[in-house]
Amino acid sequence: MNMDTSRTPLRDESESSLVAELRASLERANFFLNGALGAVINMDARGHVTGWNPKAERMFGYSRVHAMGQDLADLIMPPVHREAHRRGVVRYLQTKQSSIIGQRAEVPAMRADGSEFPIEMTVSALEQNGTHYFCAHIYDITDRKRAEEGLRIAGAAFESHEAMAITDAQGVILRVNQAFTAITDYEPAEALGQKMSLLNSGRQDAAFYESMWECIRDTGGWQGEIWNRRKGGMIFPAWLTVTAVKGGKGRPTHFVGTFTDITLRKAAEVEIQQLAFYDTLTGLPNRRLLTDRLKQALVGSVRRKRSGALLFIDLDNFKALNETLGHDKGDLLLKQVGERLSDCVREGDTVARIGGDEFVIILQDLSGCLSDAAGQAQLVGEKILIAAREPFLLGPLSHHGSASLGVALFNESQDSVEELLKRADLALYKAKDAGRNTLQFFDADMQSSASTRAALEADFRLALQENQFLVYYQPQVDTQGRMMGVEALVRWLHPRRGLVSPAHFIPLAEETGLILPLGDWVLRTACLQLRVWAEHTSTAHLTVAVNVSARQFHRTNFVEDVLRVLDQTGAPPSKLKLELTESLLVKDVDDIVAKMTKLKSHGVGFSLDDFGTGYSSLTYLKRLPLDQLKIDQSFLLEALTSVHDAAIASAIVSLGKSLGLTVIAEGVETKAQRDFLEGEGCVNYQGYYFGHPVPVESLAKFFLSGSAGKTDD
Repeated sequence: MNMDTSRTPLRDESESSLVAELRASLERANFFLNGALGAVINMDARGHVTGWNPKAERMFGYSRVHAMGQDLADLIMPPVHREAHRRGVVRYLQTKQSSIIGQRAEVPAMRADGSEFPIEMTVSALEQNGTHYFCAHIYDITDRKRAEEGLRIAGAAFESHEAMAITDAQGVILRVNQAFTAITDYEPAEALGQKMSLLNSGRQDAAFYESMWECIRDTGGWQGEIWNRRKGGMIFPAWLTVTAVKGGKGRPTHFVGTFTDITLRKAAEVEIQQLAFYDTLTGLPNRRLLTDRLKQALVGSVRRKRSGALLFIDLDNFKALNETLGHDKGDLLLKQVGERLSDCVREGDTVARIGGDEFVIILQDLSGCLSDAAGQAQLVGEKILIAAREPFLLGPLSHHGSASLGVALFNESQDSVEELLKRADLALYKAKDAGRNTLQFFDADMQSSASTRAALEADFRLALQENQFLVYYQPQVDTQGRMMGVEALVRWLHPRRGLVSPAHFIPLAEETGLILPLGDWVLRTACLQLRVWAEHTSTAHLTVAVNVSARQFHRTNFVEDVLRVLDQTGAPPSKLKLELTESLLVKDVDDIVAKMTKLKSHGVGFSLDDFGTGYSSLTYLKRLPLDQLKIDQSFLLEALTSVHDAAIASAIVSLGKSLGLTVIAEGVETKAQRDFLEGEGCVNYQGYYFGHPVPVESLAKFFLSGSAGKTDD
């Protein structure tokens, strides 16, 4: 009988024991695999997944079932890194060398949802019976990378341009940065172990530091200006921030102090203060500081029951000095005047320069009795007048001048700063009217005049709202007396005063800026009339001249405003003539030419009014795109008896013709004047001889007769 001896009980027991041991070993391996802190992924020689632990499932978002058999590179790597991984595996299989095997590497990975994150990966290789196996151990290092980035940022912040010191809870310095050394001159070895009191300047007392630490205890921090001392003893201003670092129980474990040297900033603040409140030429207080001190003086006057005085000082004929000797000599004079005025007053008084050659003095603590205070102010004023008459040395030149003074007193009454300044200014004008080189006090008559002006201004504003203004038209005619156009002239029909002379309200409008709305209204009214005339054959040839003030013309949107009025009213631009005065030519000639040229391109004409009485120069005249020159009435008054005036009128006519301009004479009041002008070649006239400014209805006679004016006296 054959007996199979290959499987004996002893052998069966041995095999069973081996299987059990292998099973236990496998279970232990799975236990450690599943319990690994990182993802553990097994691969075959093709790089396909053969093992995928639970950590890998959580890390990459793929289940084990999904991952098995997949190409690892396609599964967990961004597209740009997959090929490199595959080349590394192939290189190892061919040469047993590769940078991806046996070395720890930080690479980007990709989750199932497509999001990328950093991983640290180590790949091990095993060859058994000619078969290669790979095992990758992977850790998510997102938190570590963030921590490293935070450390880099903290390190960069610590080495910023701001000085930084870290102390323990007792204030002992543990660490300083390079900026600390650069600012304080203390090397780290000199500062470590010391307390921050190392930098104390001595300028702040113990109470200052007690308050600072109380704030730190209550709020966890403090910041503010402090004076520190450098190693060499130099004191400097710093902006300090102290922050408490608290432990688990809320108690400070460390303090972080950062500070910057603000020496330059403090110097800039002083300079800004100087520029904001002091005159750059004389170093005296400017208008802003003067106003502030005057407010304080008024309050102090009431509180102490004392009087004060405000003195306005203006140098006589200063403009002439500037024009003849130059602005540099004028500046020298102003500096010396400032010094002399300061010598004429007490230490507690204020001397200010508010612009040009205008100086203001505030005298305080004068007698409570106004008459006595006036005497005290007059003594100071006379002292100033004497000082102003002393010769001034302007380099090699000696200048003799004088000054005019206006004085306004104040005491317990509730005077406002604005009112007081107006009073002193009015008193100054009174001094100039009195012949200059004198002193005048503000009085009741001056107050009455000021009140009248204020009332007129209030009425003027109301008149604009209630349409109390009218436009009158004065004919402009040719040699035959035929009306060729008109000049639009504004009139004010006051409900109580009747017709107010333009001589009274036009200067007021210029000073207050009300000339702008008034000028706009006159222009619109005149253009509406132009449109009416343009619709009838008998009047379609008429032009309308409208006066434009310098303030109107220099307005940024002047051209656009005129074109908009023409468009809205339907007036023909070629029949509108804007009259400019010579005062307009004082500044911005290039801007003037540009605006005129643009309006000319739309057909608007220009006339230069009052030619020869102001600022005209032939250089400007040839640049301006003018259509007409207007001979001022002042040259006609004596033209028949004065050879010089006649020559001027004749020269203006010749100049206009040579420049291709028409010439019109205004203020023609007699036939003799008209005949003189015709003899000189001037064929356009305007004046009482031909017609007064009248409402548009009164011009009907010109249209009926076809001519105006008189044929004889």
